Amino acid sequence: MVSQVSRPQSAANSSARDLEQLVRLRHTCAHVLAMAVQTLFPETKVTIGPCTDTGFYYDFDRAAPFTPEDLKRIEAEMRGIIRANLPIIRETVERDDIRAEIEQLNEPYKLEILDSIPLDEPITRYYIGFPDPVPAVAEPSLFNLAPAAAAAADTATPCWWDLCAGPHLNRTGDLHPDAFALESVAGAYWRGDETQPQLQRIYGSAWETPEQLQAYLTQKEEAKRRDHRKLGQELDLFSIQAAAGGGLVFWHPKGARMRLLIEDYWRQAHLEAGYELLYTPHIANRALWQTSGHLDFYQENMFEQMAVEAQPYQLKPMNCPFHVLTYQHRLHSYRELPIRWAELGTVYRYERSGVLHGLMRVRGFTQDDAHIFCLPEQVTAEILGVLNLTEQILSDFGFTEYEVNLSTRPAKSVGSDDIWDLATKALQNALDLKGWAYVIDEGGGAFYGPKIDIKIQDAIGRLWQCSTLQVDFNLPDRFDLHYVAADGSRQRPIMIHRAIFGSLERFFGILVENYAGDFPLWLAPVQVRLLPVSDAQRDYANQVAQTLQQQGLRVEVDASGERLGKQIRTAELEKIPVVAVIGQREVDSQKMSIRIRHSGDLGALTAPEVVEKLQAAIAQKTIC
Repeated sequence: MVSQVSRPQSAANSSARDLEQLVRLRHTCAHVLAMAVQTLFPETKVTIGPCTDTGFYYDFDRAAPFTPEDLKRIEAEMRGIIRANLPIIRETVERDDIRAEIEQLNEPYKLEILDSIPLDEPITRYYIGFPDPVPAVAEPSLFNLAPAAAAAADTATPCWWDLCAGPHLNRTGDLHPDAFALESVAGAYWRGDETQPQLQRIYGSAWETPEQLQAYLTQKEEAKRRDHRKLGQELDLFSIQAAAGGGLVFWHPKGARMRLLIEDYWRQAHLEAGYELLYTPHIANRALWQTSGHLDFYQENMFEQMAVEAQPYQLKPMNCPFHVLTYQHRLHSYRELPIRWAELGTVYRYERSGVLHGLMRVRGFTQDDAHIFCLPEQVTAEILGVLNLTEQILSDFGFTEYEVNLSTRPAKSVGSDDIWDLATKALQNALDLKGWAYVIDEGGGAFYGPKIDIKIQDAIGRLWQCSTLQVDFNLPDRFDLHYVAADGSRQRPIMIHRAIFGSLERFFGILVENYAGDFPLWLAPVQVRLLPVSDAQRDYANQVAQTLQQQGLRVEVDASGERLGKQIRTAELEKIPVVAVIGQREVDSQKMSIRIRHSGDLGALTAPEVVEKLQAAIAQKTIC
């Protein structure tokens, strides 16, 4: 039974209001941060300070680096601003007037932000404190300050302002002085462009109550313990080699073994679900991406083209045009449909170095892609089949709670309204038949069609975007795909794009963090480690290892020569699910003393008994 992260409509509205309040709170806290920084370090230039999922950040241009001691001083100054309960005042300004003020302040980034605001949009700034003079308030509600209060304002109090569209809280006192924390400082390029000046980004977290902040900080510490980059190194699973450039994954033997297990499982599940497997190239003529439309929509994420016999070729950023060409290779009959093709296809996308993050954001990754070509009357059933397969696969990997989003047409898209309506209704019908609650993500669809996105919830409550399913009426049209209908006419098939893992690399990183590297028996790269008490038992240990390996178990013999206590400690650190101690008593009885990592000692067992117990646990995908 899948327990979904979903809410009834009334609760969803309440959640939306809560989210809006958090946005105001965090945006306000970012401005308080900037005010505190410029109060303590007046030479600092400010840029932008948006809110994030857990807080906010602000980018500063300052010659000297911010130190941990500086962050403590800034936090103290922020608490003073909050306790002063200063008003936050919104003012609409004329472009020429504000330009003159910015030039006088010598704030080049503010000037650039001003120039980026379209001429037909109003320009607003937000004050913290009372400006001098207080602006005439034609509409007090816009300023969160009644005219009488403005007239009586003590203009000697601090005042700071920034260009901003809002929204913000009414006063700094609406922030709790103990419900925010500055977390770190990192480098960031202005506008995310490495050719622009490098800035210092101060990250912070802000919440409504100190208890919420403490819960976040506790989860953050737990997330740090589970960080797949740290565990990947400690467990020797993978690496990102600087000598090869950023964003490219090197799978080490243990990680590669796990990847093989995942791939084999995936292939078998798809074959049983009626899919056939494809392998397609890694490059193609750039014209293919022109036809598909990806060049127009994703060019900034595609690597530079290469010349092949004077023709422009492209590393593939996605697999779907290759599957389309495979379908196009010959004419198909309606009797053949649905056609389900799946591929573990490696793709390449240009990502700026500043956004690369372990396995979660890379430049080369493998998508578990599949495409279904079907008849109009088959669409709902095929979508439902994908949802069922997704549920099966996610649950086998330990994910049973998730959030489902139905993403609708974005502003930048292709195709008619009628086609989009048909595709969206097909997704809704399948979700209703499945009985899954879902949230509408307005404008979140792909450029060629609406989609269902599934965010899985991990062991500490975080949501990760993984599975996606998209209905596409457009690529079959752009590539002029056909099938022969029952009446002999040629008709367009409907195309369904879907991925369950999303990216094999990213899903592996999520697995590492979900299990904190403590993998279930069926996935563990080493399932059993044999610990000989002394060299006298090593030959017997090697014989047992060979017996277990012949039965399909992944077994190692500790060859360190260390004392038994150290061997046990090492196995614990490496999170080996099963350890077997072999001393002289075990040799004499032709047994081994078994200890299960999660359930303790099982006593002395023969090799056949160990095989029977472990194979049963592996088949059921249980711990043991």
